[in-house]
Amino acid sequence: MAGGRRKKLRLSKIYAYACGKASLQEDHSQIGGPGFSRVVDCNEPDCLEAEERKYCTNYVKTTKYTIATFLPKSLFEQFRRVANFYFLVTGILAFTELAPYTAVSAVIPLTIVIGATMVKEGVEDWQRTKQDIAVNNRKVKVLQRDGTFAYTKWRTLRVGDIVKVEKDEFFPADLMLLSSSYEDAVCYVETMNLDGETNLKLKQALEVTSFLHEDSDFRDFKAIIKCEDPNANLYSFVGAMEFEEQHHPLTPQQLLLRDSKLRNTDYIYGVVIFTGHDTKVMQNATDPPSKRSKIEKKMDRVIYFMFFVVFLMAFVGSVFFGIATDEDLEGEKMKRWYLRPDRSTIFFDPRRVTFASIYHFLTALMLYSYFIPISLYVSIEVVKVLQCIFINQDIQMYHEESDKPAHARTSNLNEELGQVDTILSDKTGTLTCNSMEFIKCSVAGTAYGRGVTEVEKAMDRKKGSRFVNGKLNGVNHVEDSTESKSSIKGFNFKDERIMNGNWVNQSHSDVIQKFFRLLAVCHTAIPEVNESTGKVSYEAESPDEAAFVIAARELGFEFYKRTQTSVSVRELDLVSGKKVDRLYKLLNVLEFNSTRKRMSVIVRDEEGKLLILSKGADSVMFERLAKDGSSFEDETRDHVNEYADAGLRTLILAYRELDEEEYKVFDQKFREAKNSVSANRETLLDEVTETVEKDLVLLGATAVEDKLQNGVPECIDKLAQAGIKIWVLTGDKMETAINIGYDFYSCSLLRQGMKQIIINLETPEIKALEKAGEKSALSKASKQSVLSQITMGKAQLTASGGSSGAFALIIDGKSLTYALEDDMKNMFLDLAIGCASVICCRSSPRQKALVTRLVKTGSGKVTLAVGDGANDVGMLQEADVGVGISGVEGMQAVMSSDVAIAQFRYLERLLLVHGHWCYRRISTMICYFFYKNIVFGFSLFLYEAHTSFSGQPAFNDWYLSLYNMLFSSSPFPVLYQEGVQNVLFSWKRIIGWMLNGVLSGTMIFFFCAKALQHQAFNSDGNTVGSDIFGATMYTCIVWVVNLQWAMAMKYFTFFHHLAMWTSIVLWYFFMFMYGNSSPIRSTNAYKVFVEALAPTPSYWLVTLFVVIVSLIPYFSYVAVQTRFFPMYHEMIQWMRNEGKTNDPEYCEMVRQRSLRPTTVGFTARLAARTSRIRDRNRRNTSHELVAVGTESRTTQTRHEV
Repeated sequence: MAGGRRKKLRLSKIYAYACGKASLQEDHSQIGGPGFSRVVDCNEPDCLEAEERKYCTNYVKTTKYTIATFLPKSLFEQFRRVANFYFLVTGILAFTELAPYTAVSAVIPLTIVIGATMVKEGVEDWQRTKQDIAVNNRKVKVLQRDGTFAYTKWRTLRVGDIVKVEKDEFFPADLMLLSSSYEDAVCYVETMNLDGETNLKLKQALEVTSFLHEDSDFRDFKAIIKCEDPNANLYSFVGAMEFEEQHHPLTPQQLLLRDSKLRNTDYIYGVVIFTGHDTKVMQNATDPPSKRSKIEKKMDRVIYFMFFVVFLMAFVGSVFFGIATDEDLEGEKMKRWYLRPDRSTIFFDPRRVTFASIYHFLTALMLYSYFIPISLYVSIEVVKVLQCIFINQDIQMYHEESDKPAHARTSNLNEELGQVDTILSDKTGTLTCNSMEFIKCSVAGTAYGRGVTEVEKAMDRKKGSRFVNGKLNGVNHVEDSTESKSSIKGFNFKDERIMNGNWVNQSHSDVIQKFFRLLAVCHTAIPEVNESTGKVSYEAESPDEAAFVIAARELGFEFYKRTQTSVSVRELDLVSGKKVDRLYKLLNVLEFNSTRKRMSVIVRDEEGKLLILSKGADSVMFERLAKDGSSFEDETRDHVNEYADAGLRTLILAYRELDEEEYKVFDQKFREAKNSVSANRETLLDEVTETVEKDLVLLGATAVEDKLQNGVPECIDKLAQAGIKIWVLTGDKMETAINIGYDFYSCSLLRQGMKQIIINLETPEIKALEKAGEKSALSKASKQSVLSQITMGKAQLTASGGSSGAFALIIDGKSLTYALEDDMKNMFLDLAIGCASVICCRSSPRQKALVTRLVKTGSGKVTLAVGDGANDVGMLQEADVGVGISGVEGMQAVMSSDVAIAQFRYLERLLLVHGHWCYRRISTMICYFFYKNIVFGFSLFLYEAHTSFSGQPAFNDWYLSLYNMLFSSSPFPVLYQEGVQNVLFSWKRIIGWMLNGVLSGTMIFFFCAKALQHQAFNSDGNTVGSDIFGATMYTCIVWVVNLQWAMAMKYFTFFHHLAMWTSIVLWYFFMFMYGNSSPIRSTNAYKVFVEALAPTPSYWLVTLFVVIVSLIPYFSYVAVQTRFFPMYHEMIQWMRNEGKTNDPEYCEMVRQRSLRPTTVGFTARLAARTSRIRDRNRRNTSHELVAVGTESRTTQTRHEV
């Protein structure tokens, strides 16, 4: 487009919100004040004034650390964890005489754990550093002092530099557009990196700089820009340019943001106004909300509990130590004479027993530190990273069509995926394809379009008939079902009455012409003509808009060219019957937004008529119709309702002619409002557009279908069977949402027999107050109405008494506003939780986020939000887990998510496979860590108690240090449990594992102690010392904790065997090698294994006996629990092992135990239907028994007579 012949255009009639020449006056009173103090000297970046302002450079750093700060900041992050800080303190104390072990053995494990985590963070930060280097070293053309443009690195750019950006290049900083390759100084910008949207945005320079088209034009260019200070608002900008002694207002229309890309434009010239971290994209680059999983939070509480236990044990031991030490010396008499209490140090001095007890308390804290698993945090991080790799590389979650795999953007929340209780989902683009198809329309009160939607098919099946054997909507679908579907994307319309030019034969052909002409003109789509085929394709801001222009093209109104002041359409002429090219001059575009809910264009046709063409939601369009311009309004309303019932998205189309004087007044006010830089600029614009968008003439209504994605029904049904609740938050009309819910293919969120609780504000009283405009009375009445409806809904739930009948809650956006207020939200939540389905209609992005927050905080359960658009970002960030769908609406949802997937159907595998495995593995891993440390630590405590709390360890220093790192397996158990109820990491299960550890430690200590006490240990008659006793007990612990891990698994793989047997073999290998080293190094472990343990049969016999006996309690518990109190997964195992998978009654009993009473999906529909049949058969059987009994009694009476 840019390469074609240029034509000078009149800028006073520029497309969209054009910048005129309005004077600044009071509107620019903010410029120069607080928040608006930035001054840019264009083309003078190195002038004295610019240097004095000291604006930041264009160098961007997104890393967490630098070379200088990495060590201190990383260490600070590591020791913020209470466990790591505890081990740091004990490591420091290990250098004192209080330590029961050497300092090296205490410091090295801590150093390894902290070092491993720091290396991980360093590698991650280095990846970010490389990205920063690549971005900062990109090059762009910058105006040099000699008047030429030369490539310069981004990082060297300064405020005031003039740059030239070419097609498909990124903008290196925030630029003020000066001119472009187009004569009217426009350009097209892709902002996907900023807001995730893939549609192109139109930008336009001021008219006064639009003539600067050549490099040489900028040699002597000078201007001063005064504007707002750096801020994070992407969609607003206030400023003014002083050029040639004239002031010109600046708006977002001239602002080109860093990291946006220039598209469909050969080049642009711009001046740098914000650099580096002052740019709007960097101002928005805040970290997403910090999320921690519930398991991690509970793990912290378990750690605190273990600290309490350690302090309690140390305190108790110190008290007993103090008592025993105080009794050692009574006058000159020594009770424990072999300790020589009369000449002992302060640590055992009976004369200073208080100090001795305090010192012992510190020694005990160090000794009992082995109750706290030092490697737990780093082990969990390693496991979570591996789990993320499994998710990212799962081929079954790879979408080949878009070439997008699943992507776990954070590893912190893996286990949360296995605990999801409620899913809050967007509909459009998430459950549906967001690929709209034009399927029906209503023109002049006549319905056109013979297609049948999926909802219509489902509704027909719901009524018990089969549409293929009859007619639906007056169409013979036996014939239609054999026709091939249209191959044109976005167009699935079939009606011979208006296709192929037949619309000219309709009685209201003039209305049809205006209808499709409006579709071809009223939009912001950009046509792209294929030079080889001549076919026209469109790039539109939304799939709806693309469907409309495609429909207009297919029905004879082809939009093929756009300039900034005109739209060209090739259409059929009613008079001549031939295709003609018509040009419509664009005067203004009143763009669509969520508040206006409509879009309009003001054009002048070839006959000189001024027309306003409007399309919008029925809720705002019908009230803007003229009294004499809606002769078929009732018919159109009926058709719109029918389309909504069929699950279609509808828009109303209308127009009117404007007189010249009216337009002149509007245009003047519109430009004044547009050029305003005051805070109420948007309000002024809305007020002005209200004056022209009125007294419209109705043309008709459109209906487009957004089909469900493949696999959505099966996915939601499986999730529902897993006990997960599903809420749908949509912007659709209530009628559309309800009927979509009935759709079999949308998983029967609503089903036959389900009682609906509908909350809305459509009562006559509320409507009367709306018309009267009494805002205070309306607000009060609306709130009271919503409260009353919620109360009545709760009463219905209570009256049902937990019966099998399920409820569905449907609420609209207006009612939701009041339901989410502080004094009502808890009542609303109670009602919603009691319902099987919850559908929130017409909900805004803010309401989506508030509903998600309410469910998360009110229920205390794990919530998961899933969406695909920028309007879902708040919801995704508010939920415990946010899942972004990389769909049609861009990547902003993905960029704000915790996990990204390409299709909704992958949610089934993400939650039920990966989430479930991640949850049970992490849960069992943590429990096992605490178990093995309690076994180890409690044996130390019992040894301490056995030796009068002397503070001497039972094991060698390095035995203590390497227990967690080498001799106990890294746990990766595979257990089948449900995570929704948090069964695997409940306090009951945690305490159970801890008690199991206490029991195992107790049995190991006492059996070892009794087996080795008061007898010869070997053939030489030697008795057992602390070195042999400690090594024997340590051996038993290594075997027990590893075999305990093996018993917790349901199947073995090569890696399981490798981990377990390697841990055991490493213990014997270490004991051999360490014991054969120098006595100075091995201390009391010298030659213990080679000379004392290995040759002695009693060592092996004691190990075998103690290990077996220590594991019997757990084995017995598991056997009894599995046999008499089986969990759900164990029942499934029984079904497989006992061959009961073919027993329908047993399978049904197991399945029903897993279902909630409020389950949705077609499985629930089938279960409900089966239940009704069973109840009916039971009633029939009882009636038959009563009849048989009556007949038998009558016969008996007759015999007696």
